[in-house]
Amino acid sequence: MRLYTFERREESRIGAEYNGRLVDLQAGDAALSLSQGPADPTQSFPSDMLTLLRAGEPGLNAARRALRFASEARSAQFMLYFSEVRLLAPIPRPGKILCSGINYLSHKEENPNAVLPESPFFFSKLPSVVIGTGSPIVHPKASEQVDYEVELAVVIGKVLHRTQPDQVTQGVAGYTILHDVSARDVQFKDNQITLGKNFDTFAPMGPCMVTADELTEPGNLRLRTYLNGQVMQDGSTRDWLFPLSRLLSALSQVMTLEPGDVVTTGTPAGVGVFRKPPVFLKPGGRVVLEIEKVGRLENVVVAET
Repeated sequence: MRLYTFERREESRIGAEYNGRLVDLQAGDAALSLSQGPADPTQSFPSDMLTLLRAGEPGLNAARRALRFASEARSAQFMLYFSEVRLLAPIPRPGKILCSGINYLSHKEENPNAVLPESPFFFSKLPSVVIGTGSPIVHPKASEQVDYEVELAVVIGKVLHRTQPDQVTQGVAGYTILHDVSARDVQFKDNQITLGKNFDTFAPMGPCMVTADELTEPGNLRLRTYLNGQVMQDGSTRDWLFPLSRLLSALSQVMTLEPGDVVTTGTPAGVGVFRKPPVFLKPGGRVVLEIEKVGRLENVVVAET
């Protein structure tokens, strides 16, 4: 499934894509319950994506059931055009966001100060800075070096605690795109990674979450960044230094990963700060991130007022 969080009539809803249309899963589940009775009378359909993920496999099964019913009924009651809604981040407020640093060989090679890591390392982005596709990235007055990074992000669906590499994939609910926006002049000043990565709006995410049963080869995906129509990054997850299983297992040795957490997998070469001359995001710019089999995340840049 391709799962979305969307806003319609000032109400946030959960949807799934079907033949280019957006199915309102809550409306589909309500109609199905009236028609055939609820699958589980003790459980209501999740009200948001985080609740759905925390419900585990029963939550995803409820979404599949509602999607199947809606796709067969094809009623205007729950079949929407994407133009009718505003897409939000698939998980508007994730639990934790952990980002992998220097996990592409090409990114390490373009960074003159980078050392080949012996094991995965991470930094955090805060859930409050997440925005969806179509929402503006606010260029802060405090920075003149706002940079872009396309990253494949993993959405956790089951608790992972000290999990071995060969077992972590069963804890993955799906995948999305995360734009790791960075204020480089803040990040590199006294190594202020947390501050440089966490200005408001610095984590665009979306447009959807593709469930793991639909995207079975995350280690073989093309990913690109376009800035004002020009290709800036063009790489493949085949260039990972550490595979997904190693990343998630390493994290789970330190902290418990929970449903609704998001873990990114690094970015390929082409980031603005290492270009000659450097290229940064400016107010009025348009940045588009694409990952094969996941989708397209697009945001404009506006000046902080």
